[in-house]
Amino acid sequence: MASITLKNLNKIYPNGFVSVKDVSLTIEDGEFVTFHGPSGCGKSTILRMIGGLEDISSGQIYLGDELLNDILPRDRKLAMAFQNYRLYGYLSAYENIALGLKLRNMPRNVIDTRVKTAVKFFGIEDVLNKKVTELTDAQKQKIALCRATVCHPKVLLVDEDFAHGSDELRADMLQDIQRINKELNLTVLYVTNNYEEATSLDGKLILMKDGQITNQ
Repeated sequence: MASITLKNLNKIYPNGFVSVKDVSLTIEDGEFVTFHGPSGCGKSTILRMIGGLEDISSGQIYLGDELLNDILPRDRKLAMAFQNYRLYGYLSAYENIALGLKLRNMPRNVIDTRVKTAVKFFGIEDVLNKKVTELTDAQKQKIALCRATVCHPKVLLVDEDFAHGSDELRADMLQDIQRINKELNLTVLYVTNNYEEATSLDGKLILMKDGQITNQ
């Protein structure tokens, strides 16, 4: 199961600032969930805690029946698409996409099949042998999504800063992550400051303010 359960989740920084305050939430398997609220309301912090990039002050995070609190980020069955693509310019698009699979010691034929399936899904078969430095921003964004999905995660976490370019890039990203949700049946959690965007997306909308969910 790819459900996400947050139980009494809190994030308090050393200076006393409360970023997330006693948040409890259940996200069902296969849902598309959008978190919306002003800057500093805690929505991105929740994503980062789920991904293991932020320590949890108190509370629990479950993926299905598995408690994630003490599991390293690399061992969580999650994929993250945040602002820094972390693509390696000296590697080809193929090598960038395949990197996570190679680190998991997957067989070469499995890696090849998964990479080619991913680029076909995103419509970028023609860039496989190009270096990242030769790619457009739109192609880099799709390569990053390929790499995120090629390891077959159960959940995809997407911060709005992932599409940090033009409005066209952002629109492409939104279309891609909605396709990932519907066609690959991945649970998707997306964070945005844009209210019109948040209300236009299918799925569950979570409104936040001052570290708390306001629409439960």
